[in-house]
Amino acid sequence: MEKPYDDSNWREEMKGYTSSRYELDLLDNGPKSLAQSWMMGALHNKWKKMKGYKDPEPPDCSSSFKEWEQSVNKYQSEDVFDDHSDPYGGH
Repeated sequence: MEKPYDDSNWREEMKGYTSSRYELDLLDNGPKSLAQSWMMGALHNKWKKMKGYKDPEPPDCSSSFKEWEQSVNKYQSEDVFDDHSDPYGGH
């Protein structure tokens, strides 16, 4: 995914905004555990927020139960397979 900003040096930039030894160590040495990787992600999001960068909204992939039920009923009312095209042998 193409980013509209360059975050290749975000760790160095972020060091100027924190005085926490834990965060500075994490920014220098990288995460060594799952919890530290979560913290690193939080620091990256904080950096993006400070810089004014926003992630694009995810696409709307929602559907209603009514739409789903209509699609199911469509296939139930049709003979989808015959004896020759049935993957289970038609019997």
